[in-house]
Amino acid sequence: MDPESKRAEKETLYSLFARVGQALANPHRLELLDLLSQAPRTVEELAREAHMSVANTSQHLQRLKQARLVVSQREGTRIRYALASPQVARLWQTLRQVAEAEMAEVQAALDAYRDRRHEFQQIALPELQRRLQEGDLLLLDVRPQVEYAAGHIPGARSLPLEELEQRLAELPEDLPVVAYCRGRYCVFADQALALLAERGRPVARLEEGVWEWRQAGYPVETGA
Repeated sequence: MDPESKRAEKETLYSLFARVGQALANPHRLELLDLLSQAPRTVEELAREAHMSVANTSQHLQRLKQARLVVSQREGTRIRYALASPQVARLWQTLRQVAEAEMAEVQAALDAYRDRRHEFQQIALPELQRRLQEGDLLLLDVRPQVEYAAGHIPGARSLPLEELEQRLAELPEDLPVVAYCRGRYCVFADQALALLAERGRPVARLEEGVWEWRQAGYPVETGA
């Protein structure tokens, strides 16, 4: 094959890679990927979580689908979306890690978003696993119920953030509380721990989410 044809084939290859990059080059689409890394959702559910219109959400999902990053399934009059593969979640995780390592602005933005993140003791994954086995702490998953059902740390109790204040009486008073949500870029656990700390409860935060827990080789449970 002549060099001109080889060059054209190489450019086709890189243009396909660029399609993925172009799909990622939008903050709204990245948020949709983040939400889908927690659980499959309908367009309406994603729009509500991302504070976007259904029409705008659908357009962004179509761009992600064209890049083969998400897949869809019709359920009656609704369409449910999911990540195309675990590699997409890994890509999203790697993108965040590179940005945090190379851009000082990420830390500043994270501090502004999670303005109370330095107030709480952190617990590492191995220590959490050990203490769950010993039964000397209460682990709260404060994400929405749909995310808990899609996958959660074994032994975690589902208590969505918006229900926490009304259900505090359900929590045993003799155990310290550890909370987690969607990982280090999620504020739900901080807000839950602030509420619990104000009521005198000893608290700690798991910075990692279910994805990182799974990647570390620990088991994940599904179901309500």
